[in-house]
Amino acid sequence: MLDFDTCNEARLRRDPGFDGVFFTAVKTTGIYCRPVCPVKHPLTKNVSYYPTAAAAERAGYRPCLRCRPETAPFCPAWQGTKTTVERALKMIGDGALDRGSVDALAQRLGIGSRHLSRLFLQHIGASPVQTAQTVRIARAKRLLDETTLPVTEIAFHAGFGSVRSFNAAFQKLYGRGPSTLRRQKPQ
Repeated sequence: MLDFDTCNEARLRRDPGFDGVFFTAVKTTGIYCRPVCPVKHPLTKNVSYYPTAAAAERAGYRPCLRCRPETAPFCPAWQGTKTTVERALKMIGDGALDRGSVDALAQRLGIGSRHLSRLFLQHIGASPVQTAQTVRIARAKRLLDETTLPVTEIAFHAGFGSVRSFNAAFQKLYGRGPSTLRRQKPQ
């Protein structure tokens, strides 16, 4: 966290370079703001500074309705739908669609499955199912290259529901089966 004087100077200048870096809480009103807030400056003796909006709220302050500090840069709300897609990608990487459906994933994210599909098309250019398939194949390819596990075990470790779907996915993407890829690996 920056020192009091640096924060105070930035607040008095309404310096946009500090927007989202700290938040100004006003003791007399119980409100916290961004350093760029256009309201009349409070007296310096009545302010304190916090590194995050959450820290200001924890201290008992409520957000300003004019500058909306909860939407400051670097917070999840400011990143918008990108944050939702990033959370979904992490869950897919952890196997959420290996064991569950797009509906279940969307529900965990607090949105509808159609909206999740739209967000994926907008940010990723592919559906959640296609993305999960790519993650599974990459996982399987890494296991083929780095281990001596049987192809059957690799299929299940990579998140495929069956050896048949594993073979079909590899055939579609690489034009050959997974065991052929392993044999072609340089020794």
